[in-house]
Amino acid sequence: MNTKNYSTLTRRYKFIISSLHSLYRVINSSFNMSDLIIHMTKLISGVLNTNSCMVVLLDNSKACAIYRCKVSAKKIYFFDKKTRITNRLEQRIINHTSSVFNSRILGIPIILDDIIGFIIVRRKLSQPCFDTLDQEFLITLAEQAGTGIRNLQLYEEQQKIILGSIKSLITVLDTRLPQGYVHSPYFSKLVTIIAKQMNLGEDQIKTLQYASMLHDAGKLDIPLEILTKTSKLTRKEFKIIKKHPIKGVQIIKHLDILKPIIPIILYHHERYDGKGYPSGLKGDKIPLGARIMALADAFEAMVYGRPYREKIDVKSAIEEIKKKSGTQFDPKVVDAFLKAVKLIKIKKYLKLIK
Repeated sequence: MNTKNYSTLTRRYKFIISSLHSLYRVINSSFNMSDLIIHMTKLISGVLNTNSCMVVLLDNSKACAIYRCKVSAKKIYFFDKKTRITNRLEQRIINHTSSVFNSRILGIPIILDDIIGFIIVRRKLSQPCFDTLDQEFLITLAEQAGTGIRNLQLYEEQQKIILGSIKSLITVLDTRLPQGYVHSPYFSKLVTIIAKQMNLGEDQIKTLQYASMLHDAGKLDIPLEILTKTSKLTRKEFKIIKKHPIKGVQIIKHLDILKPIIPIILYHHERYDGKGYPSGLKGDKIPLGARIMALADAFEAMVYGRPYREKIDVKSAIEEIKKKSGTQFDPKVVDAFLKAVKLIKIKKYLKLIK
């Protein structure tokens, strides 16, 4: 091998290694299957310099595609509806669980215990032919993709289990708590948009969404006569109310899959100035999720009202949030909230308020 060919081959191997790292990052930063398939297709198309690249994920029967993404002429075509496999090349890859390789087409099955999908790339006549190094590279990519898809499937199954557990707890909570304590259907959306404005990751946002559903779970253990009281609480009654974050943690602590939401539930009544409960935490010592939840919870309490306080209009509630920036609320969370209320349709809140 001459020096020029050796140098070219070395560059290609370095590029392959770099591309595998890129795929690994894509796999580990995707939290839903659609995003993963789209990002993988774009990456493979770019890395192999193809005219078209297609990634397909199969259903259990192997007769239908459940995800299909194609990148061609820099355009992305994505389908997530179940469609029957009729193309002969695709059927050949599935039926024989083997690669298709010629100078212009590469087709590689994605295999775990069985075939779960495939990748097909094409080049035009004006482009260089595919070689064995391209084939080996695509096989390696397919192996990485298979691992990523399986991990994401397991993650999605876990999310279904978590959501099922939460829904069961919410059913109990809604039948026990007075209507005045039940949050609007837009509460989780408000929490989510605030979190996105603060550039939180997908896993942090998902944890916040779950916490938004269960943050008042501890009120299950508060006497109804206290929860429904319309006059000012006595010192003893307020002391009982202040225990509900701790009681909420006691309810969910035995469910391992809900452990990430515990700090949010425990500290969502802390104040930025340290005058909250149950621990009197101050500033950044309060978990960020709890600071977000505290503001969103206070906003809904203001616009919907509670048995112990009259509701106020949305504009007044927003002004109240602004006034308490730096005292009750984290100024950064307040800034994110003010951006969030411009993005969501506040009129929906108004329609729900009776």
